Amino acid sequence: MTEQQPYRVVSRHPGFELRRYPAHLVAEMQVQASFTRAPIEAFRPLAGYLAGANRARHAVGPAASARSAAGGPEKIAMTAPVVQVEGEWPGAYLIQFVLPATLTTTTVPEPVDSRVRVREVAAQLAAAMRFSGRWTERAFSQRATMLGRSVTAAGLQPTGAIRYARFDPPWKPWFLRRNEVVLPVVD
Repeated sequence: MTEQQPYRVVSRHPGFELRRYPAHLVAEMQVQASFTRAPIEAFRPLAGYLAGANRARHAVGPAASARSAAGGPEKIAMTAPVVQVEGEWPGAYLIQFVLPATLTTTTVPEPVDSRVRVREVAAQLAAAMRFSGRWTERAFSQRATMLGRSVTAAGLQPTGAIRYARFDPPWKPWFLRRNEVVLPVVD
């Protein structure tokens, strides 16, 4: 079972729930590609980091107890969701793998690939809208617009970029996939 990023539901509103996310670590990579292509481009380097392409060459935390007898690189457990955020320039996206909650800034291994960066995301209050369906730019964009309107109608003030979250592997049937759009708001 894949670990889910923790959060606490603060309140429910028409069209979204207000959540408090604790500080957490992400492994991320900036990609210049289309909305649909960006996660595909970033997957191999980010998955490689989780699979042991890091300076420590092994997992830290609960996965460390499952070290291989051969002493080879160890895996860091995958955590859901995979997050996509618009990048610093047009046509660029930041793809993030949320790291297990057991890792800290002092225990997380350093990536070998210079394109992969590990950083801490501060605790935050955010509005989230959950939906199922395909991972298309149109589907996410429509939900992002709806979420923005609902947040404003509830009297909340957005404070950051919208995040597009995918929770399931690509082989899961589209109608069963869990997706979310998440918008940080002023606390």
